Amino acid sequence: MKVMVITIKNMTNKKKNDDPIHSRMRKYVNRHMSNLFKRTVYILLFATIQIALLVVSFTYLGNLTPYFWTFCMLISLIQAMHILNKNNNPAYKIAWLIPILVAPIFGGLLYLMFGSKRVNKRLTTITNDIQEKYAEFSPCVVPSIEKKIAEEAPRNVALQSSYISKASGCLPYGSTQTKYFPSGEELFPVMYEALKQAKQYIFIEYFIIEEGLFWESILDILTEKVKEGVEVRVMYDDFGSMLTLPLNYDKMLRERGIKSHVFNPFNTVLHPRPNNRDHRKITVIDGKTAFVGGINLADEYINTFEKYGYWKDTALQMTGDAAFGCTIQFLCVWDADTHEKTDFTKYTPRPSDKEEPAQSTLSIVQPYTDIPMDSEQVGESVYFQMVTRAEKYIYITTPYLIIDYEMQTALQIAAKSGVDVRIITPHIPDKKMVFFLTRSYYKPLMDAGVKIYEFTPGFIHAKSMVSDDRFAVVGSINLDYRSLYLHLENAVWMYNTEVITDIRNDFLATQEKSQLVTEELLGRLTLPKRMWLSILRTFSPLL
Repeated sequence: MKVMVITIKNMTNKKKNDDPIHSRMRKYVNRHMSNLFKRTVYILLFATIQIALLVVSFTYLGNLTPYFWTFCMLISLIQAMHILNKNNNPAYKIAWLIPILVAPIFGGLLYLMFGSKRVNKRLTTITNDIQEKYAEFSPCVVPSIEKKIAEEAPRNVALQSSYISKASGCLPYGSTQTKYFPSGEELFPVMYEALKQAKQYIFIEYFIIEEGLFWESILDILTEKVKEGVEVRVMYDDFGSMLTLPLNYDKMLRERGIKSHVFNPFNTVLHPRPNNRDHRKITVIDGKTAFVGGINLADEYINTFEKYGYWKDTALQMTGDAAFGCTIQFLCVWDADTHEKTDFTKYTPRPSDKEEPAQSTLSIVQPYTDIPMDSEQVGESVYFQMVTRAEKYIYITTPYLIIDYEMQTALQIAAKSGVDVRIITPHIPDKKMVFFLTRSYYKPLMDAGVKIYEFTPGFIHAKSMVSDDRFAVVGSINLDYRSLYLHLENAVWMYNTEVITDIRNDFLATQEKSQLVTEELLGRLTLPKRMWLSILRTFSPLL
């Protein structure tokens, strides 16, 4: 392992010297300029349509103008009623109602393109598919511990696990070792070595894959494994990897023998479902080892170059029964978006010669996925329950803090009840407008007793919660509307596992490198800032 770390450091130094940040970013921007142009044309197109209709109606329609706009408003009202009757977050509804009623043509077209969940119909059945596959394979291949939890676990533990099972279809497991990684550079060598041990298959699914040291090192292994007869599948999100991979990169992967798929390709100007992205991060090997968390396969995540200062992120390795859950989650999404029908029996874990040690105490590892196409916001609900059930403390790390009224109230009530609530967000932003919006939520939380810290060395991308030395969640789910309502996400909920102390200690160590947010730090809000903030808060569900 030491040799591996030294090799990575040498490769990193070479990469820094040979490929400076500005040169690389310029290369990516130049390569995808035409693609970016296509992806912004329709916004200008809709604005032009709105203006043109105004000009035409007042110039040529004359007396018919009131009737024309009455008709437009009627259409807007019908669309507004449709939105109001949908099972969505109220803040999300309000954010769309304003542009639709103020600018019926422009707002209505934008909603059809961005707001409505017009998706591959098979994606709406993923939760049911996952539930069926878990039920099929758990009794005979990888046994769940649902019954044991119901009999032995404290009531609040059993309720939380039961909710995840019913809402996401994903079951809880024991007989799983977990390892926590407080940074990408600690994850890199371990993942590298684990991939080299693959015998049957490797499944990789990420929001961002970037050409560079991290990905190219993994790609070399995948290429060798294909030659050895290992099945390799790679799925990445088209929007997430828009600036980091060449167009038609999936074809290049297939030329290497790797089965590849681009999730929700964004190829046309008038695209029907641009908002539903695959934000999950999953690597699963032979159904026995899985990696999840916030870390994408890009070099800033392992700090081989600085993008926004030091990049703080986290990941989790599962070795044992729970890893097969990630196989099911991967294949269900793969089949739904590719319209394939995979024979799952080919991917069940092969028997191991090693005997699993008996567990002296009950511990639970429950990987789950959140699919925005169904009516259940699993990611938000798990976070909400973590906050409301905390008794001593709850520590949260998140890159964005754009929360709805219910989550804000839950955090305030927990703090006022005597729970030690702490949140760490970035001090160096990746998106300045979102950073300003995140800060807008600080004061009401601070007034209730929530302690908020900003990570001063750079950008914190980790998405985790830990409470009471008993519960933790590590995954890809941000505390913002996109993650909670629009993106495919995944995470792992844990009870009484060996890494919970590690997650707590990492939070406290990160807190030492962060500054406590005070009213003096936030400064006085002038009238223009307050007005701008009001606009941002109104449309925060769309950011």
